[in-house]
Amino acid sequence: MTTLRQLLETKGFYRIPLKKLKTGHYKLKARVNGVMGEFILDTGASNSCIGFSSVDRFIMLTEESKVKAAGAGAINMQTQIANDNSFTIGNKTSNRMSFVIFDLSHVNEALLQVEEEAVHGILGADYLKANAAVIDYGRNVLYLK
Repeated sequence: MTTLRQLLETKGFYRIPLKKLKTGHYKLKARVNGVMGEFILDTGASNSCIGFSSVDRFIMLTEESKVKAAGAGAINMQTQIANDNSFTIGNKTSNRMSFVIFDLSHVNEALLQVEEEAVHGILGADYLKANAAVIDYGRNVLYLK
């Protein structure tokens, strides 16, 4: 019998291990503009995001945005946008990745309350859809095409 891993890898999918957090979220490591960071995988986030406090870390150029962000108990948050960034997970790189920039302190505070480390950003549905993502919840693995 063929396993999910065998099936996806023969179809050109790349396998990324995920760390399951106490909150039930999954976390992964990725590089933005060559700099390593920690990201939560969030299928419910329409866009991938970076926290304001990590913009300098990732050497990002931001622009003002009129879009307001909402989620995880916070609404009407100010945002910026950062376009044309390099984003790498394992050996898979996207060279024109856009991120919504907003205050992730409420997310990180929730993580700290359950003794998990803070994250730099959120990997959202925009990236997952563009890369035909498959999540194997039983094995804590993300597959990307």
